[in-house]
Amino acid sequence: MSRALGESPAVERRPRPVCRHCGAPLIDDRMRASGFCCAGCSYVYRIVHEHGLAGYYRIKDDVTAPADAAVFQPRDYSWLETLQRAAEATQGNAGSGSPTGEGAPVVVPELTLDVQGISCAGCVWLIERIYQQQPGARDIFVNAQYGTLRMRWLKGQFSAAEFARKLQAFGYLVGPAGEDRGEPESRDLVKRIGLCAAFAMNVMLFSLPVYFGMESTFEWAGLFGILNVAFGTLSVLVGGLYFISRAVRALRERALHIDLPIAVGIIGAYVGSLYGWLAGEEHFVYFDFVAVFILLMLVGRWAQVAAVEVNRRRLLSQQARPQLVRRADGTRVPPELLGSGDEVCLGAGQTLPVESRLDAEAGTFSLSSISGEAEPRVFRQGQRVPAGAINIGRGELRLTALQPWSESLLAQLLAPGERESERHRLLEWIVRGYLAGIFLIAAGAAIGWWVATGDALRTWGVVTAVLVVSCPCAIALAFPLADEIATVGLRRRGVFIRQPDLWSRLGRVRKLVFDKTGTLTLETPVLQNPEAVAALDRESRAALLALVRDNPHPVSQSLLETLLALGPVEPLPGDVAETIGHGVAVGDWSLGRVGWRSAVNDGADEAGIGGHDAELVRAGTRVARFRFRDTARPDARDEVAALTAWGYDVFILSGDRQEKVDILARELSLPPEHALGELSPQRKAAWLEASGRGDALMLGDGANDSLAFDSALCRGTPVIHRGILERKADFYYLGRGIGGLRALFAVDALRRRTQRSILIFSIAYNLLAVGLAVAGRMNPLLAAVLMPASSLCTLALVSGGMRRVLQR
Repeated sequence: MSRALGESPAVERRPRPVCRHCGAPLIDDRMRASGFCCAGCSYVYRIVHEHGLAGYYRIKDDVTAPADAAVFQPRDYSWLETLQRAAEATQGNAGSGSPTGEGAPVVVPELTLDVQGISCAGCVWLIERIYQQQPGARDIFVNAQYGTLRMRWLKGQFSAAEFARKLQAFGYLVGPAGEDRGEPESRDLVKRIGLCAAFAMNVMLFSLPVYFGMESTFEWAGLFGILNVAFGTLSVLVGGLYFISRAVRALRERALHIDLPIAVGIIGAYVGSLYGWLAGEEHFVYFDFVAVFILLMLVGRWAQVAAVEVNRRRLLSQQARPQLVRRADGTRVPPELLGSGDEVCLGAGQTLPVESRLDAEAGTFSLSSISGEAEPRVFRQGQRVPAGAINIGRGELRLTALQPWSESLLAQLLAPGERESERHRLLEWIVRGYLAGIFLIAAGAAIGWWVATGDALRTWGVVTAVLVVSCPCAIALAFPLADEIATVGLRRRGVFIRQPDLWSRLGRVRKLVFDKTGTLTLETPVLQNPEAVAALDRESRAALLALVRDNPHPVSQSLLETLLALGPVEPLPGDVAETIGHGVAVGDWSLGRVGWRSAVNDGADEAGIGGHDAELVRAGTRVARFRFRDTARPDARDEVAALTAWGYDVFILSGDRQEKVDILARELSLPPEHALGELSPQRKAAWLEASGRGDALMLGDGANDSLAFDSALCRGTPVIHRGILERKADFYYLGRGIGGLRALFAVDALRRRTQRSILIFSIAYNLLAVGLAVAGRMNPLLAAVLMPASSLCTLALVSGGMRRVLQR
């Protein structure tokens, strides 16, 4: 490699202007001019102030997730309307009053939902205030730790779907409540930490008199000793068993886990101390060490677990799949119950669950999530529409299913992939060396002292001291803390770690494999002349809003983002009619292909490959022409160049046309053989199996990348609002750029460097402490001093080594 990965600069420290809404860096001139990283952030910032909720910016964290394209995209909330009707029908709870003051009972239904996008206390405050502004809203409880909300409302006065749409406009998505996932591990650890902290303080309280010279003949000495044993035992039962049980489980799976040396240290110190107490040998009693050691280990484990849980809770809990499908007879069924020959009605923005024959005259579909094709396709009556196609027309389409759900390509792509948890080879090597070294030293010390003295009690005391002072505190406390700091630091840069074993995989990555559409490019085509929208008068803007709102077509979505970011506008009244394959119209206004309704003929769709030009027309006269292009993300060229300079091989695997993939490859200065187009999901996975299973990081955004995800060493996604890949991903990153990927590698390089320093210190400490123990110079007081001192030193190493990660 031209540059060692471990020598990558840890974090760029160049000062940059940041987004006024989310705090993300502004990476190009257009962003810096507007003050926002994307149209979504600009729009959300505006409506926050319009709703009188500017206090959110005084409460929120400095850096939050950007408002992605989901704030503009129409979503199907029919499932929520069904849940609301069911709740109102079954929960006839009576309140204690009436809004009219007449004292009549009020029906107060209740509903619990998952919510995606909560990142700080400001989000909780904002959601509560938005809810209070809804007609018929009663009260709401938002649980940021679980990512849920529970709301109650007045029957007949409140619309849950409208509230969900309002939340979506502010950047929060709601979904059906997932299955009870039980108590988070971090909360269980907090309980254990609280109890073990109390036990440790009590053990120290009753140990101090011994250190200050309390004689064994003192009248309370026996009671103090019993209390020491009791609280030390409670520490082992409450906290120690957590590590012992996990170590036993790992051994059953024939794996060496960091919990094994922790368990050995706990058992050795506790058994030795118990023997010393029973034998009346106070200099063999280390209950204070046992209690404090367990407490520190629990704190380290909590830090490691909590950081990842926060990122997981940001996502909706349910695995994505099409919602209930409406049959032609009006009944709604889950896709599993669809059979070949069933007639289905597909609404605007909905996903077709199975391959079907189009019965309507024509329909416009997006195939980007299953084939990678960026441009929408028009299907005519009688043609087969593949499973996973999204109806991006405005109207409902009727189709006939040609297969059951079990045979659907979409079902295969959405099936959860099984992947074994990564075994941390370095950590296993450290654990193996630690255990072998300590047991050999303890055995050697026992033999030596027994031969030299013949004193069994003294020999046992030396062995106990060796097991006690050789604690893996540096590794078990500092390693997780370094991981936690890395996770938090990346979160500030818009990168969210979901799987803790990602850290052990990253060091083996040598290939970076990108999907094209939605990953290296944005989800919607980029408007090349936004000034054309800004130049429209108020009436023209009103007409344009009427034509693009509630329209899932990518061109409409791009225009909607730009239009709403400019300021508030009311849509022109009237019914919107769609002409499949051409455009939409309301009154004498239309938006569609160049030359469709206008008399101007200046070269329709001259944008070439990746172009989607459209024009706004009134009564045959062009008002504005909008030029679009599928372009790489703003920083993609620079970031790909930097990653290549660091020694990574960058590839593009896409289902889009080869000529479009070649254009993007040239734009990013990638060799032609690294840009592969027209690949099916199965061919993507086959390429990874053959060329990159052991060293490739796959980045994708759609269902067509799902099989490739299953074959990659690491996987990440820039899109979390579709509910497709985020639950398979090891990490996800947000924003309009891909700079978070380089930050991931840079932070990992700094984390590994810090952990190497900790390992060196740990070896030096153990040589000193174990040497004193073998020499018979160790005692409980010295052990009680050395252990926290070594812990403080390792924490200082972590803080010093990782300090740049928390700086922006």
